[in-house]
Amino acid sequence: MKVLKTIEGLKSCLAIWRQPSAATYPEIASVGLVPTMGALHLGHISLIRRARQENDRVVVSIFVNPLQFGPNEDLEAYPRTLEQDVATCEAAQVDAIFCPHPRTLYTADASAATLLTQVIPPEPLTQHLCGPRRPGHFAGVTTVVAKLFNLVTPNRAYFGRKDAQQLAIIKHMVADLNWPVKVIGCDIVRESDGLAYSSRNEYLTATQRYQATTLYTSLQAAKTAFAEGERQAQSLIAAAAAKINLVPSIRVEYLEMVHPATLQPMAQVDTVGLLAIAAHLGNTRLLDNVLLRSRRPIVAIDGPAGAGKSTVARLVADQIGLMYLDSGAMYRAITWQVLQLGIEPTDEVAVAEILADCHIRLASEAAPAGQVGLTRVWVNEQEVTQMIRSTHVTGNVSTVAAQPAVREVLLTQQQAYGDQGGVVMEGRDIGTQVFPFAELKVFLTASVQERARRRQRDMAAQNQPPMSLEALERAIDDRDRQDSTRRVAPLRQAEDAIELCSDGLSIPQVVEKIVALYRDQLDED
Repeated sequence: MKVLKTIEGLKSCLAIWRQPSAATYPEIASVGLVPTMGALHLGHISLIRRARQENDRVVVSIFVNPLQFGPNEDLEAYPRTLEQDVATCEAAQVDAIFCPHPRTLYTADASAATLLTQVIPPEPLTQHLCGPRRPGHFAGVTTVVAKLFNLVTPNRAYFGRKDAQQLAIIKHMVADLNWPVKVIGCDIVRESDGLAYSSRNEYLTATQRYQATTLYTSLQAAKTAFAEGERQAQSLIAAAAAKINLVPSIRVEYLEMVHPATLQPMAQVDTVGLLAIAAHLGNTRLLDNVLLRSRRPIVAIDGPAGAGKSTVARLVADQIGLMYLDSGAMYRAITWQVLQLGIEPTDEVAVAEILADCHIRLASEAAPAGQVGLTRVWVNEQEVTQMIRSTHVTGNVSTVAAQPAVREVLLTQQQAYGDQGGVVMEGRDIGTQVFPFAELKVFLTASVQERARRRQRDMAAQNQPPMSLEALERAIDDRDRQDSTRRVAPLRQAEDAIELCSDGLSIPQVVEKIVALYRDQLDED
């Protein structure tokens, strides 16, 4: 692991990583960035682990950023534990730490913000929550993150959801400035009693540490009221406030309901709302929040090729009355549009040019019990349900689907369906990337031997030339390895997914098990 303190050292390290190596990395290495201010805890470690899973190389920045501290805040007192942080990163298999001095990162005096070029967030994003209470704070955050993005040029950057306003502002900045980095928000990590991990927790006395859990219990009270049907923001805020008011030593700075993306106040939670709190215990300022979702459930089914995901997902969707989000049909629809416009499918630039004007709409039609329903497809309001099944589309869809720009646009369209919920989707990374908030995640798998036997039966039924079980097993094993190590959409089981092995089970039996899981987890009859 490299410990880098200069911009020159960082650039040199990144340049070496990004030289394709025929040995370890035959392609340019992907880089994940985890920006921190040090004093690393389990929350930070969860970000590092996620980055480690999804990238060839991981950089952790450790920098107590003076720009984001106000005149009367804890810049000097903020915990600095570099030696311990280095050991933590090494144990987590970080490739490099970037820990510059302020004068290295800022050529001017960082305490004099007026001497520095800064990135200023849009005013509506800083009008609520921490913004009015910490003037200049978010300009300091966006400026340092912008510098880190420019220096590291990461493929992905990881931030915790505890700092929800920060996460929303950084996502907005990346979108507005067209940075080619994917900002990934990661779940809040909590101690056993619910308190969110924070570097500032060490300021708390034993009594304050005990009292601090009230922030979590207050949010849970609002979450319970929400689950029971309450949708009015003031009523949900009151449910949380009632718990906080039981501990007079907690001084609430704000307790607000906002939209998690726009950060604007909400009177009612129609789809999703963020209930956020900032409070003081003694001299320690603590943050916490809970995301409240009001939409139909989402079911994400991942698993290796040959596990029967597609048929199972369609039947599950029919049985529980949700829409099957047919990603294959979406790729076919784009391929059809490419061919209709006379574009060569291998011309990635030309394909990318038409994506912004290719709007796909899906609708499911129920089928008789035990049969798979039909997915109807429209491109720019022209129905193409039958046309996308032509041999011409079939022969070109793999070429189009392999293009990163196509996947990126379809991912956005797929996630738009998730805003309202009510979908079942299957693939390799549905529970980890497409719908990380899915109410039910299933990792449907089967042994290599079982999948080989199924494939052999399918080949015989289709009058295809026979293959031995051994050859099929080798082919399936190779496919699994390729799918789990591919750079785009690798096969990965979500941490909160339920693994279901289908060995010895028929398709109806697998469907029955998933439907039972759905009803059990979501308390539906």
